[in-house]
Amino acid sequence: MRISDYEVFVVGTPPPHRGGRYFIFVKLVTADGIVGYGEVYAATFGAHTIASMATDVIERHVLGTDPRRIERLFRSVYSTGFTQRPDLSLMAVFSGVEMACWDIAGKASGLPVTELIGGRVTDRLRTYTYLYPTDPADDIYANDGVYAEPAVAAAVAATYVAHGHTAVKLDPMGGYFAGDPRMPSLDRLDLAEAMMAAIRDAIGRDADILFGTHGQFTPAGALRLADRIAPYEPLWFEEPVPPDHVASMQFVAAGTSIPIAAGERLVTRYEFAPLLASGALHIAQMNCARVGGILESRKITAIAEAHHAQIAPHLYNGPIGAAANIAVAATAPNFLILEAIRTFDGFHAELLRTPLQWSEGHVTIPSGPGLGVELDEDVALAHPYHENLLHLEMPWAERPGMGAGTDEL
Repeated sequence: MRISDYEVFVVGTPPPHRGGRYFIFVKLVTADGIVGYGEVYAATFGAHTIASMATDVIERHVLGTDPRRIERLFRSVYSTGFTQRPDLSLMAVFSGVEMACWDIAGKASGLPVTELIGGRVTDRLRTYTYLYPTDPADDIYANDGVYAEPAVAAAVAATYVAHGHTAVKLDPMGGYFAGDPRMPSLDRLDLAEAMMAAIRDAIGRDADILFGTHGQFTPAGALRLADRIAPYEPLWFEEPVPPDHVASMQFVAAGTSIPIAAGERLVTRYEFAPLLASGALHIAQMNCARVGGILESRKITAIAEAHHAQIAPHLYNGPIGAAANIAVAATAPNFLILEAIRTFDGFHAELLRTPLQWSEGHVTIPSGPGLGVELDEDVALAHPYHENLLHLEMPWAERPGMGAGTDEL
């Protein structure tokens, strides 16, 4: 079995752009006609530049090879240009390729990927979702109401819980920007505390609250924030400091009773291992579409298990990456919870020939061969991405109205 053809799709997401401005999908085809799909989650360059990178990797390393030799393929790509170190963009591209190889391997054997990587330990997975703007037509990049008014956030959380969600996440600390880390302002600390109080009051103890940040704060600033939100028993405190200094996160973890979650910006076991070994990380949030793929995610899961840590795969991209996250989570004895984009509805559902099935706070694990989902190529091709904006932007100044005092540069 050999890879003989490929295609890369750059798909623009329609408003409200849940999961990002665009998704990048990879299609690999074997000489005997087996099709595999994968997804690339990268925000470091423009979407079409990333697509060109995927083309380079496929033509340089993948065409003509056996897609089942995944470990060998990883070593070839990881060592490109005598690098042999974690490279976020390269590993994101490889993730999409690797995912498609697993999809082919499963289809060729007639088995789900879960059965090829250890077998599932459960039949459904608990999920959580961010709180999103109340009006479904609102662009998430333009509407901040749900993160500016505690009463609005509480009402949205209560609606989600009534619909069946058992965990919700929020990030009310203002925009992340290129000058981070910083000290949070008193206004933002007050808002975070008020948000947590309002949501806890609205949902009681029927669901967990997950407190997200994006590495905005210094270690001291993160602990000030942790002290404010701890009384409301968040399931975790996410990425309290930037991901580039183990000792900073270790300092925060040692100074609060709230579990520390992180990992959406980390790639390969080599970046996760030091955090886990130091005790800085309690919940590993690898994203299969960025970290190095499915096999790499399983290796990180095993390292986490050896340190009595759990996994909670991250998702801020499309449904093929979601299916890969589901496959890894289904085989992990140390699985905690899985990120969903609401209920995998909307454009995420439209992109799949058979959408992911969600009910009562859980997603059902697809049982078909490979990843168990198929990209609807007609839908993907009908939504090309023509803009030059990144998946996420890191400005120097925050958006108007996002805070005051030390929140501003």
